[in-house]
Amino acid sequence: MKILGVIPARYASTRFPAKPLADIAGKTMIEWVYSQASKAASLDQVVVATDNQKIFDHVKAVGGKVVMTSEDHVSGTDRCAEALALAEGEYDYVINIQGDEPFIDPAQIDLLTSLLDGKVELATLVKKITDPDVLHNPNLVKAIFNLHHEAIYFSRNALPHVRNTLPAQWLDKQDFYKHIGLYAYRTDVLNAITKLKPSSLEIAESLEQLRWIENGYKIKVAETDIETMGIDTPEDLERAVEQLKKTTP
Repeated sequence: MKILGVIPARYASTRFPAKPLADIAGKTMIEWVYSQASKAASLDQVVVATDNQKIFDHVKAVGGKVVMTSEDHVSGTDRCAEALALAEGEYDYVINIQGDEPFIDPAQIDLLTSLLDGKVELATLVKKITDPDVLHNPNLVKAIFNLHHEAIYFSRNALPHVRNTLPAQWLDKQDFYKHIGLYAYRTDVLNAITKLKPSSLEIAESLEQLRWIENGYKIKVAETDIETMGIDTPEDLERAVEQLKKTTP
């Protein structure tokens, strides 16, 4: 089983322009992500897929592998598909590694790849929610899945609805899961889903994985107990730097 890790890295961002090149304790964000992803034992190769010459040159300068991709991609999935087409050799699966999670744990990547057996079409991770603020935060995506650990639905709302119970008490009555935005695609499925038209549920929730479910693809789910720290704004970056200071001797 050969697995390619791809880190999509766009330069443009409404809330945080040039985010991949932001400095975090002397290393850029993209350098942190590449370094962490490269520690995953299950990946045969890791490559950054960017649309910007500055990011391309920077990754090359720090010794990383990088490919230049189109500026027109609307999602990281589309960028992963182009990176796969540009990659040398044949791969069975592609892992989409978020370019704005500088402290991603390699163990999470290896957990995700442990699901891949050639039959699994798509896979992702979830983490049990213990904080009511997380549960009711529409910026944090929630996931529900069946007894076979296959995703049923993803939403910005808390799912399921706990009837006859105050929202503040839902966590006492039901298990809820936050979606961790790390994806595995079987390569033939990756090429197929990038050709699908946006679906109604995807448009409603602004979540591309709903397009895959609506079109009949199965998404395998594994549960992690490792927290993630995505960076969407300069304020998030400040918190990340402070967290790094606390955890670094």
